[in-house]
Parts: sequence; C-alpha cells; structure tokens
Amino acid sequence: MDRRLTPFSGRIGHISLLNRIADVPLTEGEPARIATPLAPLLAAPAGAIDRQLIFGDEVTTIDRREGHVFVMAGKDDYCGWVAETSLTTPRAASHRVQSPATHLYPEPRVQAPPLMPLWLNARVTVTGETGAWAETPDGFLPKSHLAALDQVAPDPVTVAQSLLHAPYLWGGNSAAGVDCSGLVQLAFHAAGLACPGDSDLQQSIGQAIPDSAPLQRGDLLFWKGHVALMVSPTRLIHANGYSMSVAYEDLTAAIARIQSHYGGDLITRRRP
Repeated sequence: MDRRLTPFSGRIGHISLLNRIADVPLTEGEPARIATPLAPLLAAPAGAIDRQLIFGDEVTTIDRREGHVFVMAGKDDYCGWVAETSLTTPRAASHRVQSPATHLYPEPRVQAPPLMPLWLNARVTVTGETGAWAETPDGFLPKSHLAALDQVAPDPVTVAQSLLHAPYLWGGNSAAGVDCSGLVQLAFHAAGLACPGDSDLQQSIGQAIPDSAPLQRGDLLFWKGHVALMVSPTRLIHANGYSMSVAYEDLTAAIARIQSHYGGDLITRRRP
C-alpha cells in the first residue's frame, strides 16, 4: 500500500482499512481543520515534508505522538503528520481565497496590522459583510479576494499563470513556495477539479494523448518526479528547481534541458 494514501500511522489505522489490514486497532477518527496559513504535512513526526495543507483544509485525525497528529486530508486523502498546534475544531466553509494571496485583518480597515496571510484555496466561513470586507469568525478579508465555494476558476492554466514567479519550494502548496505537483493541484482545485498531491499520482488524471496528436492548452506532461502544464501547443508553465520559480518555458527547450540535466525522458502526456 502507498504510505501517502494509507491512513495508518504505524500503530493505529482508519476504519476504511477494515478487511485490508490485519491485527491493527482501527478508529473512525475525529474531524479537524487547519488553523494556520500553512501546515507542513510530514512523513513522520518532525520528519521530512511531503506536502503542505492550507488554512481551512478539512482533515480526519487518527493518531497523536510527540506533539504531532496523524491526519488524512479530506481534499485528496493524502496522509501524514502535522503539528498539533496547526489544528482546530471543524467549521463549515462558505468561501475560498481566489487570489494568490491575501491578508486576514482584525478589523475592516487596510491600516490595521494583519493577523496572518492566507493563500490561494484557503477555505473560510463568511458570516457578514462590511462595505468591501467579508467578515469571518477569524477576522476580515477583502471581498474581492474571495469566491463562493461553488464559483470556480475558468480553467487550471489561468490559475497557474496567476502564480507566475512564485518561488519554488519542495512540497509547497502556495504562492509563498510551490513545487511542480503543488502548482498543478492548486490550479485544478481552484477550477473545481479533483487532483492528487504528487506528480506520480497525477498521472492518473484524464486520458493519455497519442504521440501523434498535437498538444493543447491544459494538457499535462510528465517526467519522472516532474509535471508541467501546457499553456499553448508549444509553451508550458511549471514550478521547477532550475529557475527556482514558477516559469514559462518553450516545450522543445524544456524537453532538451530536462534530458540534458537530469537524463529524464518524457514519460506520458495526459489530457484532463
């Protein structure tokens, strides 16, 4: 079983593993919500980062150890450990952040010192409005930076382009730092489309494109450990460790560079 998608902490498993794993205590877990701008999702308590969870992400808690909690993320079933201090009680969200970044304020006034940044796809609960501001239980946000949960972006490419020049960060899932699969997942989720967290898992998206077929906007290209999103038939956008940013690159040049630097051939082309 894939560790990333198996809700088993090493000593306690989620009830969904019934009849799939033997001699392990199982639990239904408890619902919780991410209460910090970002929460590193770790392979082990205080271990290596796999991904990041975002403010408002819903999780199921399964185990606790050394100040960390083993969780399963509701948005993609990715499992791992987060700091206990990053969790709070669940709350139904009504809106998501639709801009690459925004700030949460203690009052509806731009001069007020912000409480924290919030990033694209952060989920919030709007309880009222004051002029150009949306009120939430945690503070105030510019209404223009929010969208109702049922209002999605027109397509993933447009979202990815809004993150152009964001710094590269292994395991990152925000404009503060994002990796190749994090960029794709952010873009797909903003467009209302399901998407796994890592590039190898994302190879299940859509249908394979025949080698003879031309590429088009929105197609996905995969190398070992890397994914890019086509902006046009000849140009792609990706978060990459070469430019250390989200960047455009000519398709032919990208294929040649990746082959030259990493010895990696293009594995597959997918159309969502």
